[in-house]
Amino acid sequence: MAAFLPEGSLIHTPENEEALSSPEAIQAAGRAGQILEGRAVVCDYDHNLVVELGCAQGIIPREEGALGIREGTTRDIAIISRVGKPVCFLPIQMETGEGRPRFLLSRRKVQQLCFDRYLSRLQPGEIIDCRVSHLEPFGCFVDLGCGLPSLIPIDSISVSRISHPADRFHPGQDIKAVVRSVEAGGRVTLTHKELLGTWEENAALFHSGETVAGIVRSVESYGIFVELTPNLAGLAEPCPGVRPGQHTSVYIKSLIPEKMKVKLVIVDAFDARYPPAAPRYFLTHGRLDQWRYSPPSSSRVVETVFDR
Repeated sequence: MAAFLPEGSLIHTPENEEALSSPEAIQAAGRAGQILEGRAVVCDYDHNLVVELGCAQGIIPREEGALGIREGTTRDIAIISRVGKPVCFLPIQMETGEGRPRFLLSRRKVQQLCFDRYLSRLQPGEIIDCRVSHLEPFGCFVDLGCGLPSLIPIDSISVSRISHPADRFHPGQDIKAVVRSVEAGGRVTLTHKELLGTWEENAALFHSGETVAGIVRSVESYGIFVELTPNLAGLAEPCPGVRPGQHTSVYIKSLIPEKMKVKLVIVDAFDARYPPAAPRYFLTHGRLDQWRYSPPSSSRVVETVFDR
């Protein structure tokens, strides 16, 4: 199952470069069922992908461009959006004529293998690797393997609320996620916040009396919510001129587990453009049946249950 990696993982490997070194090597890779990658350079009027193979030209016919295109369950944007990027494929047939040889390729067959041998076997609660493909206001799309997509909804990215997934991730970033559900049609939904630690695990990183860095996430009439970590935010007293998105230095007055509260005082708030920090994972492998964010002393229960 480890062979089904996000697109772009193979293109610069020695094995891939060797397989694309000659038409004969491509044919041998096709006979062996070796998954290859090349860069899509054009999507023509009929939505066939032209792939640069170095020693040859590759063509992925539209219906071989993605799983579900034939059936109409996948939109053509799944093909068009690959131009300029690596695509995975299996060589199907070589055509000779004038100029360089041309190979017919299938991306659909690779995705079908990935689904049959990997995605269809996933269970809710399973921790997996994936790669951020693009970001939308409502969530983060990831490549589960071989270009097959899944979504992490914005409210499942972290406990601390964010205005946009770009506050956490960037395209091309390798992250971990938890399988939230696997639907009958094969669609996989993911969650991420369960890997970022419980309230107690995050609170243990801080102590009363410290002044630490934070990010303003929201400004309310009764106070200002400042994120200390993606899964821990505290409330500071109102402070004129402070805006969401600003960075802060905050003094920690107290941490109260039974109420899941962190009381803060803003020392300074300022504008800065720092890239999102890489996620700090408290869990990196295995499978979850249940994850409880709230401390045992808290009367309020915040948890995720993974139904299988």
